[in-house]
Amino acid sequence: MYSIYKQTHPPTGIEHCVYCNFFNTSERNLVLAAVNKLYVYRLNPDPEDEKNEKDEPRKPDYKMKQKMECLATFTLFGNIMSMKYVKLPGALRDSLLLSFSEAKLSVVEYDPGTHDLQTTSLHFFEEPSMKGGFFTNYCIPEVRVDPDGRCAAMLVYGTHMVILPFRRDVMVEEGDNLAGTSKSPILSSYIIDLRNFDEKIINVKDFQFLHGYYEPTVFILFEPLQTWAGRTAVRADTCSIVAISLNLQEKVHPVIWSLGSLPFDCCQVLAVPRPIGGVIIIAVNSLLYLNQSVPPYGVSLNSISAQSTLFPLRVQEGVRIALDCCQAAFMSYDKIVLSLKGGELYVLTLVVDGMRSVRSFNFDKSAASVLTSCMCICEDGFLFLGSRLGNSLLLKYTEKASECLENGDLDKKKEDEPAAKKKKVEGSTEIASDVSQIENLYDLEVYGSAENPTSTTITSYTFEVCDNIWNIGPCGNIVMGEPAFLSEEFSSCEDPDIEMVMTSGYGKNGALSVLQRSIRPQVVTTFELPGCLDMWTVKSLVPKEKSQEDKENSMEDDSDDNIEGGHSFLILSRSDSSMILETGQEMNELDHSGFSTQTTTIFAGNIGGDRYIVQVSDTSLRLLEGVRQIQHIPLDTGSPVVQCSLADPYIVLLTQEGQILMFTLRTESVGLGVRLVVGKPSISQHSKVEVISAYKDVSGLFTCMNQMEDVQVTPDTKATKTVTERSFSIDAKTADEEDELLYGETESNVFNSSFNMGQTAEMESPTKEKKQTEAKPTYWLLLCRENGVLEIYSIPDYKKVYYVKNFPMGQKLLVDSVQVTDKLSSGERQEKVNAECPALKELLMVGLGYKDSRPHLLARVEDDLYIYEAFSYPQSSIDNHLKLRFKKIQHDLILREKRSKSKKKDPEEFQKEEKKVGKMRYFKDVAGYSGVFVCGAYPHWIFVTSRGSLRIHPMGIDGPVWCFSEFHNINCPHGFLYFNKMGELRISVLPTHLTYDAPWPVRKVPLRCTPHFVAYHFENKIYAVVTSTPEICNKLPKTTTEDREWDTIEKDERFIYPTIPRFTLQLYSPTSWEVVPNTKIECEEWEHVVSMKTIRLRSEETLSGFKSYIVMGTNLSLGEEVTSRGRVIIADIIEVVPEPGMPLTKHKIKTLYEKEQKGPVTALADINGLLITAIGQKLYIWQLKDNDLMGVAFIDTHIYIHTLVTIKHIILAGDILKSVSVYQYQEEHKVLSIVSRDPRPLEVYTADFLIDNTQLCCLVSDRMKNLVVYSYQPEARESHGGQRLIRKADFNAGSNVSSMFRVRCKLYDPSSDKRMTGAPEKRHITYFATLDGSLGFVLPLSEKVYRRLFMLQNALVTHIPHVAGLNPRSYRHVIGTFPELRNPQKNILDGELLWKYTNLSIMEKIEIAKRLGTSNDQIMDDLMEIDRLTAHF
Repeated sequence: MYSIYKQTHPPTGIEHCVYCNFFNTSERNLVLAAVNKLYVYRLNPDPEDEKNEKDEPRKPDYKMKQKMECLATFTLFGNIMSMKYVKLPGALRDSLLLSFSEAKLSVVEYDPGTHDLQTTSLHFFEEPSMKGGFFTNYCIPEVRVDPDGRCAAMLVYGTHMVILPFRRDVMVEEGDNLAGTSKSPILSSYIIDLRNFDEKIINVKDFQFLHGYYEPTVFILFEPLQTWAGRTAVRADTCSIVAISLNLQEKVHPVIWSLGSLPFDCCQVLAVPRPIGGVIIIAVNSLLYLNQSVPPYGVSLNSISAQSTLFPLRVQEGVRIALDCCQAAFMSYDKIVLSLKGGELYVLTLVVDGMRSVRSFNFDKSAASVLTSCMCICEDGFLFLGSRLGNSLLLKYTEKASECLENGDLDKKKEDEPAAKKKKVEGSTEIASDVSQIENLYDLEVYGSAENPTSTTITSYTFEVCDNIWNIGPCGNIVMGEPAFLSEEFSSCEDPDIEMVMTSGYGKNGALSVLQRSIRPQVVTTFELPGCLDMWTVKSLVPKEKSQEDKENSMEDDSDDNIEGGHSFLILSRSDSSMILETGQEMNELDHSGFSTQTTTIFAGNIGGDRYIVQVSDTSLRLLEGVRQIQHIPLDTGSPVVQCSLADPYIVLLTQEGQILMFTLRTESVGLGVRLVVGKPSISQHSKVEVISAYKDVSGLFTCMNQMEDVQVTPDTKATKTVTERSFSIDAKTADEEDELLYGETESNVFNSSFNMGQTAEMESPTKEKKQTEAKPTYWLLLCRENGVLEIYSIPDYKKVYYVKNFPMGQKLLVDSVQVTDKLSSGERQEKVNAECPALKELLMVGLGYKDSRPHLLARVEDDLYIYEAFSYPQSSIDNHLKLRFKKIQHDLILREKRSKSKKKDPEEFQKEEKKVGKMRYFKDVAGYSGVFVCGAYPHWIFVTSRGSLRIHPMGIDGPVWCFSEFHNINCPHGFLYFNKMGELRISVLPTHLTYDAPWPVRKVPLRCTPHFVAYHFENKIYAVVTSTPEICNKLPKTTTEDREWDTIEKDERFIYPTIPRFTLQLYSPTSWEVVPNTKIECEEWEHVVSMKTIRLRSEETLSGFKSYIVMGTNLSLGEEVTSRGRVIIADIIEVVPEPGMPLTKHKIKTLYEKEQKGPVTALADINGLLITAIGQKLYIWQLKDNDLMGVAFIDTHIYIHTLVTIKHIILAGDILKSVSVYQYQEEHKVLSIVSRDPRPLEVYTADFLIDNTQLCCLVSDRMKNLVVYSYQPEARESHGGQRLIRKADFNAGSNVSSMFRVRCKLYDPSSDKRMTGAPEKRHITYFATLDGSLGFVLPLSEKVYRRLFMLQNALVTHIPHVAGLNPRSYRHVIGTFPELRNPQKNILDGELLWKYTNLSIMEKIEIAKRLGTSNDQIMDDLMEIDRLTAHF
């Protein structure tokens, strides 16, 4: 069976983050990595915080809240394993070092010419000699960078360290930049085998570069002889450290410092910046500070460390924490922020004595936040927490109170603090705390005088959330359900209307995510208005003095007829007339008004700041205030007006012959106060102008000047310092005098320059704010001619400032070029015909995003939609032209319609009308969002919020939409209007319970506990959710007796007790996503719910003979010495009369059966109304009769079955180690028998069927992130007569697939009423969800389509340049755990790669299609069909 894999929702869990100068040296950006995606964010001041600042004065040191804005997204064909940044010598920005498994390293940097990533160097170390004979590699290739930017190191295969030296001597001063570019900044890498040292460095746990050494020095934490918690009585202190100095010229690496017998649970190393230096080693139960020149200092964080280590540790008072899974980042040189595994944020202060060695630690619990997977400090005062288990957060931290701790004078701390805060930070007892106690003058010299400046300030911090990034992972279980609110207008759809509900998160970040792919408007009311072609809504802001009298005349309740800033009129255009409606409480047609009703309207809109209205017909133009006409201008150009574009106060008109007219709104003292002044711009007519778009720019990007900020000064190459070093670099000067004496003055230069960089960064952010407010609006006209030339002119003086040839071909980049003289116009026309340049139908330039500062150019070319984003390109060499370029955004939309033979005539008639109707409608405020609505057969919403990501959501539920307008009214606040194909005008609003600024519209329902399973009860339309909350456990089961008895264990107060989960089942109503009261089933202590499903069993209560029940399988986990037993719990949901005022209480849950079984109940399914359970190593089939289970059949199986899927009488079972087996149940004989199985080991994660008409295969996902397809073919030789399942296809998804379900293909295409016939009718799509928060599907294909797309896939692998030099073929290659004697079966196509075809330019598409011997249309139709069949949710 052939199939295609496609990811429909990108991964959302953030795994790596760095804060660096990604674009240029003047601004720093936050770069995030999620699986195989890179996101680049900028921090912007929060507009609401700016508003508040105007209202109330702030303290001078108040920091604005920041919001994150996504500036760029890149997709890679490889999972990012580690990410660091470095500033290479002579570079104008930081480069990113990205490592990929097993041992690849790519160096990439931003390319300002293409607004994309360019790969500067590739390093590959996957040699068989380095694998040490192992087939699989579990070591993550970690990258670390020397703090002074001299080299980078990567640990591969756990045993070899790759050193990547960077060139230090930059040749920029002598000549131009060219001198530096001829030599690569990265010198050739070399490899150190760590096992060749005397110390035998194996089992490396972590490594870091140290600060303040003359040569790059790597510090390695390793465990030569391994142990674990259960063996500490015999072998305890097993960790060792070693520091290696790297001489990059000689390639020698002596060991300069080593130490052994550290606690066995050391897990992480932090290099402490200067002036302190040294390292902090984080262990699970202790914290150590090591420095080469001073004795080690360690503290125990709980009482477990007393038994598990002999390393000398002091007790840290008032703290009882464990540091496993914690993340840490330096806020300044002596303050570290720690995020623990429970989400608590601690600020750890290193208390330093006069000798600059750490004397004690101070912990301060500041906040409880998200469970963190990576963190970094942004700017000064902001902290980013990236998470795979919850939403990633941007926090702002501010200092509370600070006390200065002089040398030992700790008793002066505030007395009024609670006892918990009074942490003693005493130093070691030998150090005298007062100078008067020291008799010897020599001692005084050693300890420093009392006025010693090196005192440590203990600061408390408050953290507040500024922004978040939505995360729907890790998905444990996903089900389909029906949306609770669906307007009744849409209830007649043939295809089922479904949404996805999945379990997300862990612990206090646990939630249910409700996802919809498409937007379902909430219809307020519908009017039948046939024959309307277009519509506009306009406002009429009457100045306050006039409206005063009206208000007094009208009745009281009528005065709030129109809400603030509401639309006053709706103008509908028919083919020969217009209709004007006044929109108040209700809509009334106006017969007598200043509006023209006898002609068709080309355009209507507001001008003069929403006060005046312009109405354009094909022969005249009217200016109105309310219903009163101010000015009427007949247009006698000889041909009718076909397009009008407005950029307040300019109106630009285009006639059918390609002439352009312009009107400007002027205020004047006489007459009616305003009038329109005509201007005829002089634009050459050598080729007819086809479309125009006027644009008002407030971003400041549209400029012909070279701004001063963009002139880049090449900074000092030594200035590559981390944030933390900036914050203290002033006192670092004084503190580092002895270093200066040792190493000469060059090192102090580092501090100077890093301080300057710090200053510029701090000075830069306020100027950035100013720059944005000062950007004056500028006006531009974009036009496209018949010969495919796109030109931009400035308004009002009409200078040509940009020129692009062959615009409709859809190149990846639009670059300004100089126009050759007009004599070539005939030749140009010739060229156009040759290149089969498609017709451009519409152009729209809009500013979207944060303060409308992201200019986007949208163009409809035949069936395609192009979206370009403008980016600044100051290096442009053409004088007086715009200093910018346009980059095409990959949006994966296929908007072409299905072509049918019978409809040939229809479109042409429609074409005539369509000329005038704009399909791309900008909206300013629909439910608080702004963006563009794309009308047509497949309507889509395009949102860009201040977060900066372009979000495109389809709205296929009401078929084609012919025109759209936003509508803000008392009955429909912040809503919109649209016409569907039936000629119905729908007045609608966007449902606000969903977040639309996400890859799919999503609603997250916080549960504050870990969700495990979710099931939809179809008959009662309600969800059952299994969650667990941790409870502290101080009991152990007795192993001596059969009865359940417990020993209670008492420990001291610093002991951290383990927790065990307590499981509950709870019903949730999809109307409000609230808990249904009194519907809880609690499990016993130690009892785990292993499986929960909605299962249809035979029942005599219903007509159909079947009834749905909620069934749970549980297991009592009492340790390895007590036999596991579980229960089957069957519950029925019954409807009762709800309590008054509590509509949700109409459902009750009733337990019908709960009996203990002979083993753990690990998986459940139903077959023909019977219940199948996997209990221990057996499969049982039961029948429910009189609320009791009667056994029907059983069979012996393998180790532990955790997945059961059934179809008719076939059962697919997935085992934890032994792959999948297929069983069948024969009803007439009551026999359960094995049909076939896969004999090779496979660690199954989940499994489901793949169905294509009569073909049935099983799709299995495993621990190595593979998707494998097995088929039952008894006639094939290799199946041994059907005993073995044959592997038909394999593919690597790049994420662990944890849950699957099937849906029938979508049968109705929204653009045509015809139902799909043929193969797709009986084809199922298998959807899946992953642990990274991504969703996707596998869809069976016919062989013909598969062969064609397979050739395309091979062509694209070599045709497209891939980011970071990665190969899509190796990314999708199946990964095994041991060498197998069979070839991979790759019969699954990679939809991620195939969809890149849709974003190529037309020339490239045609060229590739020719090479494959097919046509571009054929390929696009194949891709479109896949898109339409899977357009569910």
